[in-house]
Amino acid sequence: MTDHPDVAAAAQPDRRSSFKNAVSKYTIYVILLVLVAALSIASPMFLTGKNIINILTSESSRGLLAFGVAFCIISRGIDLSPGSVMAVSSVFSAALVQKLTYATLIIPNLTFIPAWVAVLVGILIGTSFGLINGLLIAYTKIPPFIATLGSQVIARGVALLFTNAYPVPMLREDFTAIGQGSLFGFLPNIVAVFILFAVIAYVMLNHTRFGKNVYAIGGNEDAARAAGIKVERNLVAIYTWSALTAAVAGVMVTSRSASGIASLGQGYELDAIAAATVGGTSHTGGIGTITGVIGGILVLGVINNGLLILGVSPYLQQIIKGVIIVVAVIFDMRKIARKR
Repeated sequence: MTDHPDVAAAAQPDRRSSFKNAVSKYTIYVILLVLVAALSIASPMFLTGKNIINILTSESSRGLLAFGVAFCIISRGIDLSPGSVMAVSSVFSAALVQKLTYATLIIPNLTFIPAWVAVLVGILIGTSFGLINGLLIAYTKIPPFIATLGSQVIARGVALLFTNAYPVPMLREDFTAIGQGSLFGFLPNIVAVFILFAVIAYVMLNHTRFGKNVYAIGGNEDAARAAGIKVERNLVAIYTWSALTAAVAGVMVTSRSASGIASLGQGYELDAIAAATVGGTSHTGGIGTITGVIGGILVLGVINNGLLILGVSPYLQQIIKGVIIVVAVIFDMRKIARKR
């Protein structure tokens, strides 16, 4: 028995529509595949296991920041402080695990401090800046741009003041092993942490009340408040989460590089915002996915790595990255305009 011609004709547009929606939803991954194919043809060095691990390793810290920043953007905010939060977490955690000969120059009468304590202290100090950001934005109504810009400057100043702008070197092996180790013998720990936070961010955004609240606040804050959502409490949680991801990134990078650096993370917040934006997170609020953010991170990482392998000038790389961000926002605005 065959379908009635009218039914078949009606089903055809539905299939086309579903296909278009699927392509639109996963455009970032189509772009990623095209980039990978093009760079693989351009250089045989690109598509190798070692280079893929290099891309994931170099982009994991920025990716962690992007998971936090994405929540802020979805809620129609922004966070400019993650790079500086990385630096604060870096220098404070590093100062606690210097080999005692050097550590006592910074902290007199210092006794042995376990590596996990240094990790926890670095994360807590970094996360506190997010808590302050959230409280300022939620209860004083300071625009997120201004509040987080202030935190960016203050956190960087704290890191520089604490170290007098000098690196904090000679870290103990029990601490450096955290960042320099690997899972299953081939997956760097920083990549494993990136994957873990990707799963946590995905679950939070898609399968918790908090995630639904983030979307609701970004869609219409007044309507969210009228629906009984505690907007202020959720904003505090959003910016605390953003700082947490940055603090973890700071500790992991410090452990991997075996040095605390007050200049760590400069410009990383812009890379994180770029990754979230390229991945389809809308600055008009209420729109964005973690899978999209991951796609954005990988696309920018592949571009950076590919251009480096091809010997393209780093200055030109910055121009290309800027053009990609602007084009991504243009497409985002056009997509929103068509929906309206």
